[in-house]
Amino acid sequence: MNFTPGSSCQSCAMPMRKNDDHGSEKDASRSEDYCCYCYQNGDFVNPDMSLEEMIGLCASEMDEIGMMPYEEARKLNERLMPPLKRWRV
Repeated sequence: MNFTPGSSCQSCAMPMRKNDDHGSEKDASRSEDYCCYCYQNGDFVNPDMSLEEMIGLCASEMDEIGMMPYEEARKLNERLMPPLKRWRV
């Protein structure tokens, strides 16, 4: 299955640019909505993680890889993540 370039994980907002970026379903097919870091074998890797925890984790990762400083990444994720499919109430 090929996915639309520019799709983003509906849990962490990571861009999913290639098939391997997508998580997996129980039948081993690729998830259309979630990345390989958030979703494996049809389940969330961290099912009890809160939105606030995800925002902090992703901001730390973005800072660590030099994408942007932690506080800037945190503010960006605070805007991007709440509307994502996983976090909609």
